[in-house]
Formats: sequence, C-alpha cells, structure tokens
Amino acid sequence: MTVRAAGPIVLVGAGNMGGAMLAGWLKSGISGADLLVIDPGPPPAMAKLIANNGARHETAAPASLKAAVLFLAVKPQMMGTVLPPLKGLVGPETVVVSVAAGTTLSFMQSHLGDAAMVRAMPNTPAMIGRGVTGAFANGAVSKDQRDLVHNLLKVSGPVEWVETEADIDAVTAVSGSGPAYVFYLVECMAEAGRKAGLRADLAMRLARETVAGAGELLHQSPDDASKLRQNVTSPGGTTAAALNILMADDGMQSLFDKAIAAARKRAEELAG
Repeated sequence: MTVRAAGPIVLVGAGNMGGAMLAGWLKSGISGADLLVIDPGPPPAMAKLIANNGARHETAAPASLKAAVLFLAVKPQMMGTVLPPLKGLVGPETVVVSVAAGTTLSFMQSHLGDAAMVRAMPNTPAMIGRGVTGAFANGAVSKDQRDLVHNLLKVSGPVEWVETEADIDAVTAVSGSGPAYVFYLVECMAEAGRKAGLRADLAMRLARETVAGAGELLHQSPDDASKLRQNVTSPGGTTAAALNILMADDGMQSLFDKAIAAARKRAEELAG
C-alpha cells in the first residue's frame, strides 16, 4: 500500500486499537519516519515497535508541528482531556480521524476547531487484521484526504463509508459491538451442548471451532449467508429441526432486532 501525506501521520494512543493500527501501517509499507506516536506510556511491545521502525515518540503534542493526519485512538472518556492540547497540531491541511465510540464530530470541533474530520468505528478483530470499519467524513474532507484515510483504515480490514454521522450509531450496534454477540453465541452453543450430554470442555471446543470455521467459510465463499445456510440444511433433517426453533417468530431475528435497537439507542445516548 502506498500512502502519501503532506506531513506526518500522528497517532494519539498506542493501546490495543492504536497499536494494531500502527503495526498494520508499518506492515503495509508506511515508513516509520512518517509516523509520530503521542502516548505518555506506550506498552512495552508498542515502545519496541516504535523504536525498531524509526518512528518518533512523544509523551505530549510537540509545538510547531502540523499533522497531515491526526489519528485519535484513545478511550472515549479520555477525549475531553486529550483533545485540547492537540489543537496546535491541526492545520488547514489536517484531517482528524477518531475511532472513539460515542465521540461526535461536533464534540471534536469544539476542542480542535473547524477541520476535515472522519468518525470511524472499527471492531476488535481489527487487532488481527480481520476487522471491519464504518466511517463518516464531514464536508471538509477532500477526496484525497478520504482516500488517504481509507488506506490507513483498511490495514485492519474492509472499510464501509456511511452517508450520515447518525449511521455510525447503527454501525456501532451491528459491527462495533458485534464480536461480543458472536462470542456469546459460542457460549450458548457450548452450554447447550453440555446440557445435551457432552463434556463442557469438548462442547466449548466444538462450538468455538464451528463458529470460527463457519466465519472463515463465509469470508471465502462468494455465496451470501442465506445460501450457505440453505446448503447445510437438508429438508426434514437435524439442522432444519434446530432452525425451526431459531427462525420462529420469537427466535433469533426478534432477539437481534431488540439487541441492535438497544445498542443503537445506547450509542445515541453516549453521543449526547
């Protein structure tokens, strides 16, 4: 991947998500010389990665520097404290990118001023390069800046651009929180297997590998999810018997409708 920026890419926060992005950028071919990491105390592995690749590390925003990209990867509850000292990094050519859930563009503008801004929502599989990110750009983001941000985000997986900032709340509910739903599915399958007579450890291994394998099949197959489901389901067979329960009016779709609605409502509340 070739990323050309008229200035440094400044990463604020080298925790799990920020560290994953940094590792992905370096692996994709971005020079460490083009990267500045601001973090008061990066984890040892990240400190080593920064040093070994010639990236610059600062504990606070340096003076007299304007970022090409200001990438904010800090926890949402820290944004109010972290943003004000960063205002000096924002110039007329800067695009600000936030991956903090619930942090609105208007909140960032109140601290950083009017600027090109992107609000993005990755999910935790981004840490192994298998995430998906929803992103929204405000009207000040140029095509070149959007392309640049897209290339930076895609190191962790596909990037889907949405039409309104409000859509980010729905993205948060579906894919941002989604890995937890899948992990809970594994827990439920394993517990049901235990109740069906399997040893608990065996039931967990079976459930875990089944979900992981089905996910990889979905990733690699050109068929959509409904087709893959139909391929597994023989008329009158065991899968059909289970799906009669899961696909009933009060089954999984009803539960997911309620769950996604609850998650979206909470995302809206957090965004203010």
